[in-house]
Amino acid sequence: MAEVRKFARITGEARTQMSQHVVAEYNQGHSIREIAEETGRSYGFVHRVLRESDVTLRGRGGPTRRPRR
Repeated sequence: MAEVRKFARITGEARTQMSQHVVAEYNQGHSIREIAEETGRSYGFVHRVLRESDVTLRGRGGPTRRPRR
């Protein structure tokens, strides 16, 4: 994947390549935050690219709440 300047607008072929990379990384089990750090993009950008690519997002995980008594 070609190096993209931080905060630079990504369009056309560069965006297509970026989205393919992001989707592949996410499908391999990497988190959105990990992908954002690796690519130098924001969490929101990575999330938006995944949504635009019709990827089913995983749950956030963490502890679940106990039922009220």
